[in-house]
Amino acid sequence: MEDITTRTQVEFLVDRFYEEIVRDNVIGFFFTDIAKIDLSKHLPKMYNFWESILLGNPVYEGNPMRVHFPLNEVAALEERHFNRWLQVWEKTVHDHFEGPTAETAVTRALNIARIMSYKMTNARSLE
Repeated sequence: MEDITTRTQVEFLVDRFYEEIVRDNVIGFFFTDIAKIDLSKHLPKMYNFWESILLGNPVYEGNPMRVHFPLNEVAALEERHFNRWLQVWEKTVHDHFEGPTAETAVTRALNIARIMSYKMTNARSLE
């Protein structure tokens, strides 16, 4: 297996991840029923997000935290949901890639999951 070194590999990883996550019985409903994401619009944003993180190319514009707060108001984004997101992400990475950047993908996702879980829980406690 190769490491993640190109935009094409980032897109492959994100595509494989979303193929799994939208069908996931624990959190798929957030994507399909709550956010009702249009993959044709959402995936390019995710390609840019992960390319920025993993390859250091500043192509992502946006605030991922801001987008999740309204979803959290409709259906609580709980720690178990972020843990499942992370589990699927880590499996997807390790199924297709190995190397320092692949491990960075897992580590960064862990950090993202922890921060988002904390902020979503904190936002609910302020209501």
